[in-house]
Amino acid sequence: METEYLLSMNNISKEYFGNRVLKNVDLQVKAGEIHALMGENGAGKSTLMNILFGMPVIHQTGGYEGQVQLAGEDINITDPHDAMNYGIGMVHQEFMLIPAFTVTQNIKLGRETGKPNMLPLIDKVFGRDLDTLQWDEMAKDSRKALDSIGMMNIEEYAKVAGMPIGYQQFVEIAREIDKTGIKILVFDEPTAVLTESEADRLLEIMRLLASRGIAIIFITHRLDEVVQVADSLTVLRDGEFVARKEVAETSYVEIAQLMIGRTVEKLVEDEDTDKRELSDDRIALELEYYCVNMPGERVLDMNVKIRDGEIFGFGGLAGQGKIGIHNGIQGLFETEGNVYVHGELLDLEKRGEALRNDIAFVSEDRRGVGLLLNESIERNILFSAMQVKNEFLKGGLLDGKKSREHSLEMIRLLDIRCTGTQQTVGSLSGGNQQKVCLARAITLNPDILMVAEPTRGIDIGAKKLVLEHLRKMNREEGVTIVVISSELVELRSICDRIGIVSDGKIADILAPDSPDADFGLAMSGLKREDVGE
Repeated sequence: METEYLLSMNNISKEYFGNRVLKNVDLQVKAGEIHALMGENGAGKSTLMNILFGMPVIHQTGGYEGQVQLAGEDINITDPHDAMNYGIGMVHQEFMLIPAFTVTQNIKLGRETGKPNMLPLIDKVFGRDLDTLQWDEMAKDSRKALDSIGMMNIEEYAKVAGMPIGYQQFVEIAREIDKTGIKILVFDEPTAVLTESEADRLLEIMRLLASRGIAIIFITHRLDEVVQVADSLTVLRDGEFVARKEVAETSYVEIAQLMIGRTVEKLVEDEDTDKRELSDDRIALELEYYCVNMPGERVLDMNVKIRDGEIFGFGGLAGQGKIGIHNGIQGLFETEGNVYVHGELLDLEKRGEALRNDIAFVSEDRRGVGLLLNESIERNILFSAMQVKNEFLKGGLLDGKKSREHSLEMIRLLDIRCTGTQQTVGSLSGGNQQKVCLARAITLNPDILMVAEPTRGIDIGAKKLVLEHLRKMNREEGVTIVVISSELVELRSICDRIGIVSDGKIADILAPDSPDADFGLAMSGLKREDVGE
């Protein structure tokens, strides 16, 4: 069958336990082209690639709908071995290398070559499992694969453990190149952990591979890399196909618009008809050259001032550093730089210092950090106030009447669905656990409330309730609120300003009604003036 596309994925749909994560998505890639696959976190990029690579999670959850074609012929990929047989390889974002193995052992893992044992009887009894491995031949193959991508300075006999991250990435690429008949190679955020020079080298390798007729699918959020190296792109949004574009016929701003653009229906309507006046002279929280060494969410030299009485949002893609911001202030990870609360320097080396300075937190990791799962709702709600402020105590013992009344009030206020104050938190649904976390933070009567992913895992009605209560605390009680969220719609619903975090720094601070394209550019670490549009 004649076709201009090497790979066609047509009308692909996928459902996880009733949640439709892909809805009739199309993806077409030509031989020898670099095709960028783009979209926000949760757009469906990884699920689509899991289908292409036959990952077990797809087939263990009911499979998928739609058609996958290679060179015009229908194919059925049931596992990664099938994908490899069809000439499909993947360089994963999380390295799939074994550190204790050599470069050659990693490149040849699962595809070792050997010759029959010289003792026929052993072969007859044990089969070919006792073949003598031909390490010299495998080392030559590995050397050839490394040389083909210009990695002459990586030794095929070296252990992977201790190698620079960039070198490990190139070993992964060499492993895929060494496979016979590679036709399609998927790169999943390949430059995320590389230095600038390593990233430039990797883009050169992608061009080199494409020049040999290999189709490259390049998953990235970095617009500058797309414009620099890609021939075409597909944008997904909320599990749906948005557009396929030739890069030469589009622009930074249009790509950013396609990634973010949607009808923004505010989750919470602002009753204030006029813009609030917030003074730049009254700063509630200031981060100065702030760094947090949180693996996967590092913050690097961040500078931002959050005004007294505002709702400030931190947004951005996963892994860019927004989650590290509050974890550093809580003292959970090592920090550098300065944090000021109402102009006073916070000593982050003292555990609990933030709480003692009237900052309360709702963690994104409610089960790991936020809750005492085996304790009652009442104990969870009161715990921090008892520990930090000695509240709800009478003569050193729990004031049962006061604590019960307060817990019941929180349950009513936040509509926590439960059997009563003594129900264990671990037995609640995820959404109700999140409400208990919020109730505990509210109980501290904080001056500053930092909430991370406040509505993760809860339904739309509960989302509105939580966001409305945050807005009420801010407007009626003057609490400065910092919302850290992956949901732009959520941030744009309640925030006065939104700082987009990229590569551990503030890429831009935007008003909630700023153009969609500005948010998309900021997520790529760019501003409109950077791209001259």
